[in-house]
Amino acid sequence: MSAISQALAGVKVVEFGAYAAGPHIGKMLATFGATVVHIESHQRPDGFRTEYPPYKDGRPGKDRSGCFAIFNDSKYDVTLDLKTPAGIEVARRLTAWADIVIENMRPDVMSRLGLGYEAAKELNAGVVMISSCNMGQTGPRAQTPGFGSQLSALAGFCGLTGDPDGPPMLLYGPYIDFIASTLGATAVLAALDRQRRTGNGAWIDLAQYESGLLFVAGALLDYHTSGRIAERANNADPGAAPHDAYQCGGGTWLALSCWSDDEFARLAQTLRRPELADDPRFSTIAARKANGVELDAIIASCLVTQDAGDVAARLQAARVHAYPVNTIADLFRDPQLAYRRIWRRRLHGEIGDVACYFSAFDLSATPGDVTGAAPRLGEDNALVSRDFLGISEQEYAALEEQGAFA
Repeated sequence: MSAISQALAGVKVVEFGAYAAGPHIGKMLATFGATVVHIESHQRPDGFRTEYPPYKDGRPGKDRSGCFAIFNDSKYDVTLDLKTPAGIEVARRLTAWADIVIENMRPDVMSRLGLGYEAAKELNAGVVMISSCNMGQTGPRAQTPGFGSQLSALAGFCGLTGDPDGPPMLLYGPYIDFIASTLGATAVLAALDRQRRTGNGAWIDLAQYESGLLFVAGALLDYHTSGRIAERANNADPGAAPHDAYQCGGGTWLALSCWSDDEFARLAQTLRRPELADDPRFSTIAARKANGVELDAIIASCLVTQDAGDVAARLQAARVHAYPVNTIADLFRDPQLAYRRIWRRRLHGEIGDVACYFSAFDLSATPGDVTGAAPRLGEDNALVSRDFLGISEQEYAALEEQGAFA
């Protein structure tokens, strides 16, 4: 554990969560010093352990998942069989111990287990519980299951993504989960502050679907004020031209946009085609949009033999919006990410050396840290029972015999 004073040191969290949305909240809290206990079971381990590659050396295994590792570093792991009275008893003790309870099960599951908010506040009047699920706890579709790609479609993202003449495009990964989890972490911290000032707990009902609407605010406002429905436009943008990704030399790509006529003139100068700025086909944004196919072909011909990183550096120096399109490998050697220590290498008990992802913000006086690699399944059963809950060796053995930790 970190020897540096951390902002959330002493905050206790129990996490009845799996996959991304719940555990990502816990990961951010753990990064800044909270003690986070992740709950799963041998019969039903976190789905990121068993359903999502990559795995160490390509061999699936409950303790070999890179996906689980990146969302669960700095935590403790306890296996509880919540179908047994003994498992429920330990879960209740953890709820009584915790300041914060995170869960992302379907609505009513926690209540049926006797672990919902009403039961939790009887055990712990000041507890903060966040329930993060697809649709929220109420409404006609509250019980609808699904994953982030479906929610992104439902929230309108996919309808705005892709070629106008083609189908909507699914976004890479559970994009909406991370919008919800980041908002959720903020809400939890606000409730924790209130808890410390007043002693009052809170139940936060976080609908991932609703969280995603924040990212289509412009399209929603346009429809509300004008009745216009935003449509797929490939890589085009109403306020910029050109606005696209262009193939460069060596298989690299460049993302490029110009938001004014002056910026386009600087682009033309940097590409050694200054005459383009005075060409009536391209001298205004409206003209560039009307002649976009021609313009894209000219830009592509200028870039096809050049390295995207080199071009981006020259364009940025000329105050033109441009970045190379990074591959996954590029992200591990990007000097900006290296300087800010986004990757923190830690030793995992089975995977070995793991590049853990640090939260994309830090605190100057109480900096965060990745205090350890993700735990193996159930590796902290005895430690958490003994050190956090004060369970004696004899009682632990009895609970184990009753199937609590299965």
